[in-house]
Amino acid sequence: MKLGIAATLLLGFWQAQAASEEDFHVYTDPPRLLLTKQRLRLLQRERERNSARAEIFDGFMANGAPMPEPGFALALYYQIARNGAAGRKAVEWALSNQADAVSDLRQLALVFDWCGPVMSEEQAARLEAKIERGMTASLKAGAAAIPRQSARALAAIAVADRLKDRGESILRLIVEDWWRGAWIRRAEQGLPIAPGEDIYPLLEMLHALRDNLNIDLRESAPAYFQQLPLDRLSGHYPAAFPGPDNDFFVPVYAHDGQPDLKEAALSRAAALALVAYDANAMESQYLQGWLMQDRFTMRGDFGAAYEFLWANPYQPGLSYALLPLVFHNPSNGHVFARTSWEEDATWLGYFEKNLQIFQNGKLQSLRPGAAAKPIRAGGAVLMNAPAPDPKDGTLRFQASTETTFVLGLTPRTTYDVEIDDEELAEQETDIGGTLVIALGPDREAGVRIRRRP
Repeated sequence: MKLGIAATLLLGFWQAQAASEEDFHVYTDPPRLLLTKQRLRLLQRERERNSARAEIFDGFMANGAPMPEPGFALALYYQIARNGAAGRKAVEWALSNQADAVSDLRQLALVFDWCGPVMSEEQAARLEAKIERGMTASLKAGAAAIPRQSARALAAIAVADRLKDRGESILRLIVEDWWRGAWIRRAEQGLPIAPGEDIYPLLEMLHALRDNLNIDLRESAPAYFQQLPLDRLSGHYPAAFPGPDNDFFVPVYAHDGQPDLKEAALSRAAALALVAYDANAMESQYLQGWLMQDRFTMRGDFGAAYEFLWANPYQPGLSYALLPLVFHNPSNGHVFARTSWEEDATWLGYFEKNLQIFQNGKLQSLRPGAAAKPIRAGGAVLMNAPAPDPKDGTLRFQASTETTFVLGLTPRTTYDVEIDDEELAEQETDIGGTLVIALGPDREAGVRIRRRP
């Protein structure tokens, strides 16, 4: 249903009024970042109970193992175990030349926020100055990217007590100018809101802003975020990939070579953080059911801290095997289909103009737009758009009883669709250029589509 002019104006007024009432000054007590009181109590109880994930993380920290992200790991261990030595080591690392003010800004913020009780005033002043340098320098070092903005948001929240405006100017710019302005406009033009590697830093920023400012960034793209849990679940290849410490489900990727296990670990961390953000949503509960498989618990030095921080085995989950075998996300143009939820399934994926098939343990990339045989999976057919007739520009093909996804058309464009024995209809492609043709049961028909002038 379309809103009338009056309703549209009223909705715009409500949104503007809500935005004007937002307060970007940070007044919450530390720890402010990621460790809410409820989560901190849960993690401390997990350690007291010697749960499996607590033992894994504790084993690394108690034995002084070198960690890939020492500031994050040591500061987390200090908060959970109240181990003063770990907290002091985290502060020493943050103040050393090993920690870069820009590339390690996120970790510096976590150390400042989590390790305040073991810092001297002189150390706190030095670390705060280093963080401010990092926030300023990051504006010139890829500030448009999600990881940079997420780190700046965490940093501003961490040192808000020492800023004249309690972080208001930095956080307002991030939320209003960057996210609601430039970044969402970018997404409306068809670019991904968060490429796979950016999902985790986006989730950290969502948590930090909601916990401290009661601002939910999801409101700027509700359709995208509603589908995100199922998008994350479906957007992994079906076969488990054996890592040195645990198995991984590998998220979709378009680069050459073997999967990047750091990307796989951060993808799992993002999914865990996504469940924690809205555990009551049904989509999150399906994702939780998929995540809580013991063999995928991260046991390596990089993933153990994330697993301990975010995983909640007490959160109920639904069986992901009950989900449809075909997932279509019009908000980002993703289409994922599989023959079953077993690990030997044939899987098809269309994402960010990449078309892939995973079969018999092998990944094959197909060229969108190239002439190719339609591929069936999960009660659907995925096919590249056929070449238009040079005489009248019409695209012709046969559709069967399954839903047919026609890929590679012009995004967000209206097409005239004519199906045998049906009246001419208008349909619009999604943001990825996909058109969905659905026939009635037990039908096969010719389809003709033409882009409207």
